[in-house]
Amino acid sequence: MYKTIEDDVLKKAAPAALKAEFLQHEFERLHTFCVLIYLASIAVWFAYDLILSFIGNQNFTWRSLVFIGVFTILIVVLLFIRSARKFQKLNLLFVFTIALGTRLLIEGVPEDHQPAWMLLAASTTLFTASVLPLSRWAFFAAQIITWAFLNPFYDTGIETQELKGVMALSYSTFICALTIYSFMTLRKAKLYNFIMSKLLLDQAYIDTLTEIPNRRSFMTQADKQLHAVPREPDHYLAMIDIDNFKKVNDVYGHDIGDEVLKRIAQNIKAVMGHFEYARLGGEEFAIYLAGVRREDVEALAGELCRVVREQPTQHPVTISIGLAQVLEDDTLNQALIKADAALYASKHTGKDRYTFHR
Repeated sequence: MYKTIEDDVLKKAAPAALKAEFLQHEFERLHTFCVLIYLASIAVWFAYDLILSFIGNQNFTWRSLVFIGVFTILIVVLLFIRSARKFQKLNLLFVFTIALGTRLLIEGVPEDHQPAWMLLAASTTLFTASVLPLSRWAFFAAQIITWAFLNPFYDTGIETQELKGVMALSYSTFICALTIYSFMTLRKAKLYNFIMSKLLLDQAYIDTLTEIPNRRSFMTQADKQLHAVPREPDHYLAMIDIDNFKKVNDVYGHDIGDEVLKRIAQNIKAVMGHFEYARLGGEEFAIYLAGVRREDVEALAGELCRVVREQPTQHPVTISIGLAQVLEDDTLNQALIKADAALYASKHTGKDRYTFHR
């Protein structure tokens, strides 16, 4: 079964919205890792500064202090960033600063040593970028910035016709191809793992017929709401049942019954979309209304009954709703029992209405 689902996923191209969700998920999960990578990159740059200053007989200059100050600011900004899109732009600024700072350092060493140091710095920067949660455009932009500043053939006196030039070109091509392949392969594997996880979670927590949350999802999310602190104003639980649904199935068939279930699910989503809602099973639905007043609950329940009743369709139905206030010491099961008792009262006092548990 897993292999079948995996093969089906691999055949399809992931939509842009899903890729954006994946990127945000990866950035949130690897936020601390990104901070550590930045710190390690700064440490490597500082080591370059000390080593190259020694080789080039240069002193520790004011420019080094400026770059260290800029790096510190970028680290602080990263600590507060929670958006993957903003991180893409911040990373380009970081790569720009690292590459520019390294180029300035390398220009102080003898010309014969410059190509080797540039290749070493470029490979370090690109390998670092290949493991960060970047989009494709951000990664390739980092490649362009890196080679723009750390090009071993620019103003270094090396020629591509020379043996040294051929070796530098071969190594540059190898590093570029390797980092691109590593980034694309790793990103693809992570993306498909994310899609598989999301698909399996959806199958576990989404009702396949109505495409709204199922009982398992509702019990999990509603229980979180029930134990949320503080609980103000009040919490209510609604149980909903389609009136005479068995008759719909018997007279029109189960296909029409399924259409009715889908329609009611969409009505609930339209009216109660700000709350936790789900199909519990059969023709029963539930809604957990957190942080509402009684008069708001009455208005929402009345509106839902009206929307279902007045919806133009060949197979009109109505619904009955049972409402119960969730008290401080109530468990979720106790609240469901009270709402179910109120639903029973609605059914036996005329249907197409809502009733509060007394």
